[in-house]
Amino acid sequence: MTHRTDEIGIGAVSCLLPEDRTAVVDLPELSRLSEEELKFAEQAGVKTVGVFPDTEATELAARACRELVARLPEPPDLMVHIASRAPDVLIGSDSGKIAHLAGLKDVFPFTVDGLGCAGSSAAWGLARDLLLGDPSRNSVLLTYGSRPTAADRVRRPVTVIGDGAFAMTLVRGGRPVLRAHRMEADSSFHDLFRVDYKARPWSQWREECLDNDRYSFELAMHSRKRLDRMVDEVLADAGITKADVSATLMQNVTASAFDFYRVSLGLPIHPVCAAHLADYGHLGPMDVVLNLDRLLALGELEPGAHVLVLSNSPVAAWTVTLWEV
Repeated sequence: MTHRTDEIGIGAVSCLLPEDRTAVVDLPELSRLSEEELKFAEQAGVKTVGVFPDTEATELAARACRELVARLPEPPDLMVHIASRAPDVLIGSDSGKIAHLAGLKDVFPFTVDGLGCAGSSAAWGLARDLLLGDPSRNSVLLTYGSRPTAADRVRRPVTVIGDGAFAMTLVRGGRPVLRAHRMEADSSFHDLFRVDYKARPWSQWREECLDNDRYSFELAMHSRKRLDRMVDEVLADAGITKADVSATLMQNVTASAFDFYRVSLGLPIHPVCAAHLADYGHLGPMDVVLNLDRLLALGELEPGAHVLVLSNSPVAAWTVTLWEV
């Protein structure tokens, strides 16, 4: 069977999730949180978070890669690692570590960094372009591991973090097909969140938001306007309208975010997103991959159906992708 070389889609996906989950009310840091932080944790929409025994995010990503590569007909040509918020080591290579642990001896590994939750969507757009740009390439592997940056999983005013990892491939002739994709950023938000890691041991790391109001209001308004316009542009690129969209997915941050974007964009957010938020917490750039993979597994969508995937992050990066099943 021959495939159109200009049609790039998903080859395979492997999502790694813990069997063990911890109720948010039982998280050890709750005793240290302020009243505002406790209230946020209660209202975020996260009931439990998946927890792996102590390990590094790169090791989780490597495990997801091994499980995926074992199913592939041939090894990938390139590997794009979506960076964790804190690397395992400074000056080393997390992408190189993952490739080594996964047994990918001939792959070229590199990292997409600085985009937060939008990293995976940016990476699949980049993977498509890398395949279109070089006919000799057949497959690009994307991977990410989710672990809390510091000791605490509660990230007020953002979300509650869970553990997980994914690996996926973009290939020629894959399904669903990536039909249209746009991404934008506003670099003025580059330092809204930070961790003072140089002056403190890891056990004392705390993520700090320099301005809660700027995150909750200014960035939210930016996101609403940007995504509203970008959705219209992506649909126009594909020659369809909102009425032709069968399902809309986004990252799993808080329950209120689903309502905010449903009202703002006039698009219902598929309930698989809220279910994953409640069960696993926020998994960073893995969210949209997990949501898309599980939506497809439900068997609700007919061939040719369109799925819209939205993503944004606290560093003010936005992506919109249209997939055709």
